Amino acid sequence: MIVPSDGWGYGQRASGSLLCPPMTTPPYQPGYAPDYSDKSKVVAGILGILLGTFGAGRFYTGHTKIAVLQLVVSLVTCGAGGLWGLIDGILILVNGGTDAQGRPLRD
Repeated sequence: MIVPSDGWGYGQRASGSLLCPPMTTPPYQPGYAPDYSDKSKVVAGILGILLGTFGAGRFYTGHTKIAVLQLVVSLVTCGAGGLWGLIDGILILVNGGTDAQGRPLRD
Protein backbone atom coordinates (compact mmCIF):
# COMPACT_ATOMS: atom_id res chain seq x y z
CA MET A 1 0.00 0.00 0.00
CA ILE A 2 1.36 3.41 -0.93
CA VAL A 3 0.62 6.31 1.41
CA PRO A 4 -0.35 9.52 -0.38
CA SER A 5 2.21 12.29 -0.21
CA ASP A 6 0.02 14.78 1.67
CA GLY A 7 2.60 15.47 4.39
CA TRP A 8 1.83 12.35 6.37
CA GLY A 9 4.17 9.88 4.80
CA TYR A 10 5.72 11.39 1.69
CA GLY A 11 4.82 8.41 -0.49
CA GLN A 12 6.44 5.80 1.76
CA ARG A 13 5.12 2.30 2.10
CA ALA A 14 2.86 1.83 5.09
CA SER A 15 4.06 -0.76 7.58
CA GLY A 16 0.69 -1.30 9.22
CA SER A 17 1.48 1.06 12.09
CA LEU A 18 -0.05 4.44 12.79
CA LEU A 19 1.35 7.22 10.67
CA CYS A 20 2.66 10.32 12.34
CA PRO A 21 3.17 13.74 10.81
CA PRO A 22 6.79 14.67 10.13
CA MET A 23 8.57 16.40 12.98
CA THR A 24 9.20 20.04 12.11
CA THR A 25 11.12 21.22 15.18
CA PRO A 26 13.27 19.26 17.60
CA PRO A 27 11.83 18.77 21.09
CA TYR A 28 14.82 20.62 22.61
CA GLN A 29 16.30 23.59 20.86
CA PRO A 30 19.88 24.47 21.82
CA GLY A 31 20.28 28.00 23.10
CA TYR A 32 16.92 28.12 24.85
CA ALA A 33 16.67 27.80 28.62
CA PRO A 34 14.68 24.75 29.73
CA ASP A 35 11.53 25.27 31.71
CA TYR A 36 12.22 25.43 35.41
CA SER A 37 10.22 23.69 38.09
CA ASP A 38 7.98 25.59 40.44
CA LYS A 39 9.80 23.81 43.30
CA SER A 40 12.77 25.42 45.05
CA LYS A 41 16.08 23.60 45.47
CA VAL A 42 16.63 25.40 48.80
CA VAL A 43 13.36 24.08 50.21
CA ALA A 44 14.05 20.58 48.86
CA GLY A 45 17.57 20.61 50.33
CA ILE A 46 16.50 21.85 53.76
CA LEU A 47 13.67 19.29 53.88
CA GLY A 48 16.16 16.61 52.89
CA ILE A 49 18.60 17.63 55.63
CA LEU A 50 16.05 18.09 58.42
CA LEU A 51 13.43 15.45 57.51
CA GLY A 52 15.41 13.17 55.20
CA THR A 53 14.58 10.20 57.42
CA PHE A 54 10.99 10.53 56.23
CA GLY A 55 11.87 11.29 52.59
CA ALA A 56 10.35 14.78 52.86
CA GLY A 57 12.68 16.38 50.31
CA ARG A 58 11.87 13.74 47.72
CA PHE A 59 8.14 13.89 48.44
CA TYR A 60 8.38 17.67 47.92
CA THR A 61 9.99 17.27 44.48
CA GLY A 62 7.52 14.56 43.45
CA HIS A 63 9.90 11.58 43.51
CA THR A 64 7.54 9.43 45.58
CA LYS A 65 9.22 6.07 44.90
CA ILE A 66 12.58 7.32 46.19
CA ALA A 67 10.86 9.02 49.14
CA VAL A 68 9.06 5.83 50.16
CA LEU A 69 12.34 3.91 49.78
CA GLN A 70 14.10 6.44 52.05
CA LEU A 71 11.34 6.02 54.62
CA VAL A 72 11.47 2.20 54.49
CA VAL A 73 15.27 2.14 54.76
CA SER A 74 15.10 4.48 57.74
CA LEU A 75 12.50 2.29 59.46
CA VAL A 76 14.39 -0.95 58.78
CA THR A 77 17.69 0.48 60.01
CA CYS A 78 16.09 2.14 63.07
CA GLY A 79 16.83 5.64 61.82
CA ALA A 80 20.35 5.09 60.47
CA GLY A 81 18.93 5.44 56.96
CA GLY A 82 18.41 9.12 57.77
CA LEU A 83 22.02 9.59 56.71
CA TRP A 84 20.83 9.00 53.13
CA GLY A 85 18.39 11.91 53.46
CA LEU A 86 21.07 14.14 54.96
CA ILE A 87 23.49 13.46 52.11
CA ASP A 88 20.69 13.75 49.56
CA GLY A 89 19.67 17.16 50.94
CA ILE A 90 23.26 18.45 50.83
CA LEU A 91 23.67 17.23 47.24
CA ILE A 92 20.44 18.96 46.19
CA LEU A 93 21.66 22.24 47.72
CA VAL A 94 25.09 21.99 46.08
CA ASN A 95 24.28 20.47 42.67
CA GLY A 96 20.60 21.27 42.30
CA GLY A 97 18.14 18.60 41.29
CA THR A 98 15.07 17.91 39.23
CA ASP A 99 11.39 17.51 39.91
CA ALA A 100 9.36 14.47 38.92
CA GLN A 101 8.94 15.83 35.36
CA GLY A 102 12.71 16.19 34.91
CA ARG A 103 12.73 20.00 35.09
CA PRO A 104 15.57 21.62 37.04
CA LEU A 105 14.66 23.05 40.44
CA ARG A 106 14.71 26.83 40.65
CA ASP A 107 17.11 28.69 42.94
